[in-house]
Amino acid sequence: MQPGQRRRGTAASVRARVAPGSLRVVSGEELIRSFDPPDGYRKVFCSACGGAFWSQHPDDPEARSVRLGALDSDPGIRPSYRQYVGNAAPWEPIADDGLPRFPGPRA
Repeated sequence: MQPGQRRRGTAASVRARVAPGSLRVVSGEELIRSFDPPDGYRKVFCSACGGAFWSQHPDDPEARSVRLGALDSDPGIRPSYRQYVGNAAPWEPIADDGLPRFPGPRA
């Protein structure tokens, strides 16, 4: 199992990068906690329910990727590529959706 799969608890994680300064927490900020893994981005989550909110670049806190599963409604965007397919779980096939695939991080 890859470290990212261990932290997510799933085979995949759909995320969207947000423009710097555009992410705003409107309530519950006191419940937000984070975890800094030694080999990746900061993981920001709810301390009450454990829900994952976003990840943050370790050297640039404004570089954030929101977990789309944390949103209440359709964000109006769709995936544009798949990365880390070289580490895909063998028990969950990757959809043949025509999206560009990258074995590791997209360069």
